[in-house]
Formats: sequence, structure tokens, C-alpha cells
Amino acid sequence: MVARLSLRLKSCILRTMKTNEYKIDSGKSVNLDSFSTRYEGKLTKEEGLKKFADLTAQLRTLQELLYADGTKALLVVLQAMDAAGKDSTIGNVFGPINPQGCKVVSFKTPNSTELAHDYLWRVHQNVPRKGHIGVFNRSHYEDVLIVRVKELAPKDVVKKRYDHINNFEALLHDEGTRVVKFFLHISKDHQKAQLQERLDTPEKNWKFSPQDIPERLRWDDYQKAFERVFEKCSTPEAPWYIVPAERKWFRNLLVAQVLVEILESMNLQYPQADFDPREITIP
Repeated sequence: MVARLSLRLKSCILRTMKTNEYKIDSGKSVNLDSFSTRYEGKLTKEEGLKKFADLTAQLRTLQELLYADGTKALLVVLQAMDAAGKDSTIGNVFGPINPQGCKVVSFKTPNSTELAHDYLWRVHQNVPRKGHIGVFNRSHYEDVLIVRVKELAPKDVVKKRYDHINNFEALLHDEGTRVVKFFLHISKDHQKAQLQERLDTPEKNWKFSPQDIPERLRWDDYQKAFERVFEKCSTPEAPWYIVPAERKWFRNLLVAQVLVEILESMNLQYPQADFDPREITIP
């Protein structure tokens, strides 16, 4: 009990941001142009890096508690435009925690088996088991993003999917899996600079795909598709956070703090031993 109180007290001290300022309220109209892509607050990079180190240590402790509790799970969804830093965010935030309790899944173009099922089939199979954290690098939201922008399905089909997704995430929540979703927000100019760096740096050429160019030309269409997602699918059970992602240290800090807050709110408990430790003598 003392340890839990100490953990909560430390968390309160670490909280330097009001994370709710980045959360999209349910049913709220969203215009991405009104959201900053770059943190310009008073917190310095040096301060942010120190607090991030403290938060990742706390995240490790909470992950162990989640695993020990064994009755709940956490699903983290990351979406963004190309070159916004999804892989980097995953490496920085989740790299320090125990890999035995965390699984990262990347959703690419569905294969023939996946196409033979409903579009949520492959997603549900990869939801984290109780006691674990799951991270989706892209997700079921591709079926209302790229599918909408490229018109890969009729409009009336796509329109129904927002409710499908909300109901799916509500099911996960009701069954003990908390869902939190992050959009890593960058500007079109920042994306250009990141893509150019991939071309100019031989060690990063592998990260570039010629397909990035036609996708970039659809920037405005994707922005509108994301806005629709936030308006239709940010719910109390599975909220969206818009993360200003052009300062990487702040991006990592904000994501880590939100995760700590959510894990703390899950009322996780260490299981009671079915024996009296005081009666055990180690020979």
C-alpha cells in the first residue's frame, strides 16, 4: 500500500502537462490546421528529457503491475502521415519496458487470407492478451483512411465503419482492454524535410518508398480523412490524442505521460499470495 501511494505521489510530481489539452472530446468538430505540430511551451528539452526518463521508469513499474494483475490489458494505437515518427516513438517509449509483456504489430496491405474475412478480423486477432500491452503501428483505422482517400470501398460502406470501430473498441473496453489512440501531428513542410533526409542519407534510403510521393500529393485528402476519424471515433472509452510531433523529445514525453496516467487509472492490484510468507523458511 505504501509503495502504491509513493508511486502515485511521484506521478503527481512528474506531471508537467495537462494531457487533456491534447485529447479530442467526443463529438467535437476538428480542424487539424488549428492544432500545433510543434511544442512551443515553457518546458525545456533538458527538463523534458529528465522527466521522460522518470516516466519511462514509472511505466516499467506499471507494466509489471499490469502483468501481475493479469485481468486487464492496454492497447495503444499510433497513426500518422508518412515520416511522422511512429517507429521512433515506439522505440523510445516502449523500448525501455519488458518486451515479454509488450507486442508491436504493424498493419500493412491485407493479404489474401485477411481479405477473405471482415476488415476487423486481422485486428481482433492481435489485440493484447490480459496482462499485456499491445501497440498498433497503423491499425483498423486504415479502413477509414486510405480506403476512404483512394476510394477502395463505396462511400456508404466506409460510412458504416465508424460505428463498427466504435462498437469494437467499446467491446474491448468492456472486456478489460483499455484503448488509447495517438495521432502524431506534423506539417507538410516537416514531412518533406524528413523524406528528403531519407533520400540524402544512404543509411536511411531503405526507409523511403517511391510510393511516398503519390501519397504525399493526397495530403489534404488525408487531413480531411483524419479529421473525420477524430470527430466520429474519439470516445470516452477510446480517446484520440493529437500529439505535436515535430519536437521528438516532447512527442515521447506526452505519449509516456498519457500511458502512465491511463495505467494508474486502471486500479491494478498485485495478486494476493495463497500462502503466508512469514511461515516460509528458505533452507
